[in-house]
Amino acid sequence: MSSQVSDPMGRENDVRVVFDPYDYATQDDPYPIYRRLRDEEPLHHNAEHDFWVLSRHADVAAALRDDATYSNRMGVSLDASAWHPEAHRVMSFLALDAPEQTRVRSLVSRAFTPRRVRELIPQVQGLTDRYLDEALGHDGSVDLDWIAQLAGKLPMDVISEMMGVPEADRDEVRRLSDLLVHREDGLYDVPPAGMEAAMSLFGYYTDLLAERRRQPTDDLTSALLAAEVDGDKLDDSEIIAFLFLMVVAGNETTTKLLGNAVHHLAAHPDQLATVFAEPDSFVVPWIEETLRHDTSSQILARHLRADVELHGCTAPAGAKLLVLLGSANRDERVFSHPTAYDVHRDKKELGQILSFGGGRHFCLGANLARLEARIVLEELVRRVDHVEVDTRRAVRVHSTNVRGFAELPIRVRRRTS
Repeated sequence: MSSQVSDPMGRENDVRVVFDPYDYATQDDPYPIYRRLRDEEPLHHNAEHDFWVLSRHADVAAALRDDATYSNRMGVSLDASAWHPEAHRVMSFLALDAPEQTRVRSLVSRAFTPRRVRELIPQVQGLTDRYLDEALGHDGSVDLDWIAQLAGKLPMDVISEMMGVPEADRDEVRRLSDLLVHREDGLYDVPPAGMEAAMSLFGYYTDLLAERRRQPTDDLTSALLAAEVDGDKLDDSEIIAFLFLMVVAGNETTTKLLGNAVHHLAAHPDQLATVFAEPDSFVVPWIEETLRHDTSSQILARHLRADVELHGCTAPAGAKLLVLLGSANRDERVFSHPTAYDVHRDKKELGQILSFGGGRHFCLGANLARLEARIVLEELVRRVDHVEVDTRRAVRVHSTNVRGFAELPIRVRRRTS
């Protein structure tokens, strides 16, 4: 939105841009406002909610790598109830700075290994096959909800498979996870339903951890219990916080990536034809361009430990500051034709995306998200030769930081050979 005044002739002139992530209109399409921020106020202050905003790629990238100034200790969420020094009890090492962050991430990494991610390939493929079998049926053309029937199910199932959550419990865990990110119009904090969902998930993972302590298996939860570095181990609260983080970060962002990928490619029939004709060459660029063009995680919060002076403005020590990943990925100072969706985009440009953060807080699950997206989208292309999105019936998720779809009705045409 923009603050406005009327001139003597009755016309309205924009005075300055005001970035309000709670505003539904902004959530529906934040990119025009992002561009104005980059051009007009690259260090912006929202006086109503008292936070500062960085929008240019160079500034965001620098902030992500400087937790001495841009601290994570208060958490990474805009929500007031989640903004406090104990945020790490919910968001694990994501809400810590060095050296505590280094210790917890090192221990977690002993359990959440690249090998464990690679070993998930058969499970991801099996889940993909199962949901596509159910969704596509045997007709030539099929209507389905891409989110409800696949994208909203598979990522949580993969995370639950890793953790050892029984299949019978996964629908409820998924429902609780969805409640954590949804925001009602005009509400500036986690709604009561989200609070209740968080407590339910904490209780569930506490019980799961107790069960694995009694009877270890080969799942991630058991591996976290066993993880050790020089005699140091994670305590129960640290393990539960990491499991909770996995539910939010590992589920929501991948669901939104899968939805955004189909939505944007279908809007460009020439590029869709290219990807479907040459999937071995173009599925990975399709994923990477989607990560750049419409980032699942749009915003991260930071707590300033010192004054930040940029672009003629000063954000004071102690302030809350937002880094706009979604804006950085559309910065014309880095990306050519940044508003264009282009699966042919130069690899060097795609190497500059900040969708998974940067520095010591680079997303631990980035490889898993990319793996899931690649398997799902490759299998979709193998089975169908055309996709159309019913944009009139598509429903966006309303969230201050996550961007994607709650419902995405599509029509696909099965391949005949």
